[in-house]
Amino acid sequence: MGSYLVKRVLQAIGVILCISIITFFVLNIVPGNPVRIMLGEFADEATIARVTAEMGLDQPIIVQYFNWLKNMLMGDFGVSYFQNKPVLDILVTSFLITAKLAGIAYLLSIVLGVVVGVVAAVNRGKWIDSFLMTLSVFGISAPSFWIAIILQIFICLKLNLLPLSGISSVSSFILPGIALGTRYAASVARITRTSMLEVLSQDYIRTAQAKGLKKWAVIIKHAFRNALIPVITIAGSELGSILTGSVLIESIFQIPGIGKMLVDSINTRDLPIVQGGVMYIAVICVIMYLVVDILYTFVDPRITLGKESES
Repeated sequence: MGSYLVKRVLQAIGVILCISIITFFVLNIVPGNPVRIMLGEFADEATIARVTAEMGLDQPIIVQYFNWLKNMLMGDFGVSYFQNKPVLDILVTSFLITAKLAGIAYLLSIVLGVVVGVVAAVNRGKWIDSFLMTLSVFGISAPSFWIAIILQIFICLKLNLLPLSGISSVSSFILPGIALGTRYAASVARITRTSMLEVLSQDYIRTAQAKGLKKWAVIIKHAFRNALIPVITIAGSELGSILTGSVLIESIFQIPGIGKMLVDSINTRDLPIVQGGVMYIAVICVIMYLVVDILYTFVDPRITLGKESES
């Protein structure tokens, strides 16, 4: 267990380091002087040069990168060019809002997706199977922003049941959560159905049925657990996708989460926020994939740490 964890952690650190290099250098070679944007078009060259030196932006880019990396490892993500606030405080505030939205979307996608997938697999070939899989194809194909707009028109404007935008209450997260989670729920449903069908065709399932066990006892106790590996894989990757894929939803519903914050910061070239936001999300996603790798061995005892690490 120790060597397996060490290997996975080292891989995760390597991925995060690579992301930091790409993020920093790509953002810093983009045309445009952030100091000039920050000071405005009427600022003179002397003032721009002085502020550039004060912010350390006149140093070689490689020096800027190592200074930024050192500070980031110490928990200092810098100060926003335009808001004049610590980037970490801005990120935490925005991320907490995004986490609420992502939590609702994630819970919806996992619960609804697994239930639909299991029901479709158990009723393979019947009308309910065809109906549920047709809905899942629609869910995967329909863009999240289109679903968001449709929900706003009917639920908010026509029926006036939920808030149209903003985060005035907990109910404000319901529609954005549904719009964000629909596509992922459809993906989980299809993966669950496929995995369940494969497991249900195994000999030990037929043996359990021949022993006279109840149908749903066989499905839940024997089939479902062994069908969880692909579901856990997509569930782990989806959490990262939901956290990073909420930009459009947050913009449509005017939710001041991390996605909207990144879009606004990119438009104003507020590099400390953009760099910090990308790294913040990257670390969360890498941790999620690490947790998923470890969960494999607990869900399916047939997977040994030694064999897994060799692969």
